[in-house]
Amino acid sequence: MIKKMEHVAIIVKDMDHAIEYYSDMFGFKVRLRGTSKIREMTFLYLGEQPNIEIELIRDIDPMIDYNKRGIVNHLAFTVENINEAMNHYKKKGIEFLSPDPQPTLEGGRMILFHGPSDELLQLVERVTFVAKNPLA
Repeated sequence: MIKKMEHVAIIVKDMDHAIEYYSDMFGFKVRLRGTSKIREMTFLYLGEQPNIEIELIRDIDPMIDYNKRGIVNHLAFTVENINEAMNHYKKKGIEFLSPDPQPTLEGGRMILFHGPSDELLQLVERVTFVAKNPLA
């Protein structure tokens, strides 16, 4: 069911400083930056490996203990169909932290659950963009 390693999320105190650090120090580039009601997020990638990202998270309005889970917050995996993946992993005994997938910043869907050492894990269904035919 897992297609690839998705991203690693890191809790940061200062988003601009964190972006500058990862960009200047290691050559990461910003793919997406945005804000929800409760947190600011930025996705960084390396040109040589654009399919694995770092997600920087700065809580604006801390929810539960999300930012208290550690500096490295969660490990995420891409799935093709999140509903099918949830059904598959429920049969294997996984209990998800919410009954339904939640929207992602870019319009996909995600859901969180705990791994064997209580680490936070995430399934992500990415948005598939279809190019429009300009002649249609």
